[in-house]
Amino acid sequence: MEKQLINEIETTAHELLKVVNNIPLDAFNQIPFEGSWTPGQVAEHLFLSASGILKAVNGNTELTQRDPHQMIAPLREAFLNFNIKMQSPDFIIPSDDPKDKQTLLQMTKDTWKGLASAAQTTDLTATCLDFEMPTVGHLTRSEWLSFAVVHTQRHIWQLKKISKVIAL
Repeated sequence: MEKQLINEIETTAHELLKVVNNIPLDAFNQIPFEGSWTPGQVAEHLFLSASGILKAVNGNTELTQRDPHQMIAPLREAFLNFNIKMQSPDFIIPSDDPKDKQTLLQMTKDTWKGLASAAQTTDLTATCLDFEMPTVGHLTRSEWLSFAVVHTQRHIWQLKKISKVIAL
């Protein structure tokens, strides 16, 4: 399980950085269609989420009193269902300010390196105490890291959709 998670983290980070890097600079802060974030806002949202997860997995923990992987499948099922629209919690909604693509790419790269490191060097079964996922509660490190993967995969799909629109 640990090796699979590390591989998913590395693969997802690589794909995210590639997709963001391939977005033309002149389109990075442009709204591609009504109701959408700009590619820069999606990138900022993903950075805010991943950096928050990194803080949680590196923060205070306790022994887990349940199956430490029980939330992985439900989170995967929900976030990889592209037919449902989700509402982001306020604390990871991106600002309306223009985004600097290179800065966001570097911060994202650094954050995902930290997530990969946490997956390799920490007890993934421990429950993280410093933050609760809205409507779900405290998650284990493996659940948080798995969530980072599926949440990002969802937005990679969104960024690819946006890229097709801006390429027209």
